[in-house]
Amino acid sequence: MAGRICGLLLRLLGWRIVLVPPPSPKAVIIGYPHTSNWDFPVAMLWRFATGFPLFWVAKKEMFANPLGGLFRRWGGIPLDRAHPGGFLEQMRDEFARRDSFHLAIAPEGTRRKTAHWKSGFYRLAVAAGVPLGLAFLDYGTKTLGIGDWIVLSGDREADLERIRAFYAGKRGCRPEQAGDIRFSD
Repeated sequence: MAGRICGLLLRLLGWRIVLVPPPSPKAVIIGYPHTSNWDFPVAMLWRFATGFPLFWVAKKEMFANPLGGLFRRWGGIPLDRAHPGGFLEQMRDEFARRDSFHLAIAPEGTRRKTAHWKSGFYRLAVAAGVPLGLAFLDYGTKTLGIGDWIVLSGDREADLERIRAFYAGKRGCRPEQAGDIRFSD
């Protein structure tokens, strides 16, 4: 019932849902562009409307309030940004331990404009040997979801080129805030 209500809300707000089924019971998913606080509630409506078993990463401060427990039940995993290396090791262990695990990460790491993406999602997907899901919220067409899955080759620039091609033309709520699709040098 909750899924139907969430789907109805999205339709009433003018959103169209996309979900290309995952090729594997385990995957890393990136969500881009992430430029607004509205991205989170819209993405949560999508999660419940589709019933997709999604875990997601957010800064630990988001969980330090009365809604923290609810966010955890909705699949939220707090990230201590002061110790990101430990988080990658923890998530690799989760992939090894679980039969099914779809983990969403915002590659920009923030809603503000960045010069480059953080590479943790890439390193995690390669280390865990799982496909990468390409999720998006396109405010230009009011379309959201997971539109494609790719297997990363380990050639960072070639993989980024494939990712850039997918996200070309997709517009965030605040397009000027979208970060460049590249890793730091």
